[in-house]
Amino acid sequence: MASKEDILEQLVEEFLIHRGYFVRHNLKFLPRRDHPDFISNQDSNHSDIDVLGFNPKLKGADRVLAVSCKSWQTGLNPEQKIRQIECNKIVSGREAWRGFRELVSPKWSEAFLNAINEATGESAFTYVTAVTSIQGSPREVWEEHLPFVSAMRGNPIKVITLREMLHEVSGALSHTVAGTELGRTLQLFKAAGLDLSKEGA
Repeated sequence: MASKEDILEQLVEEFLIHRGYFVRHNLKFLPRRDHPDFISNQDSNHSDIDVLGFNPKLKGADRVLAVSCKSWQTGLNPEQKIRQIECNKIVSGREAWRGFRELVSPKWSEAFLNAINEATGESAFTYVTAVTSIQGSPREVWEEHLPFVSAMRGNPIKVITLREMLHEVSGALSHTVAGTELGRTLQLFKAAGLDLSKEGA
């Protein structure tokens, strides 16, 4: 279950459940030790897929959603973040690329793809970056960045914001008790007259 502190991850879970997905959190992956570029002191700590959604009623890339949650207060500026990754900038005490190693490092990309296949039996999926907001440049800069697309073997890349998920989830909530703690909180907001499904809310 998502940690209580990670509100964005909880919102992603509620969003996916409302779309008919089964949800798994923190799916670990690690480069294989016999990979020619494996470096023991750098590649021995697991990374994980924050949220993995599987919808058996869908086909193709929409059937599986692999979501990376980035709860940055400043949101995602696609051009700036790509520049930080490509220039190996230090951000919040570590190299920027390490937050997106599956999009940047071939050995980590392979491990990421294998983890999805082992968990779902699927090779087609959508890579989703969930963020608080998009700032400075359009989401297409991130979604269509060719090195990222190549790392995901042509599978689509999407960016979704907290506002977009909140808008959809709040609008879909009924009087039936929601399946997650955050969903129930949103139901209380709605009952209090705070309709977060309205544009501009």
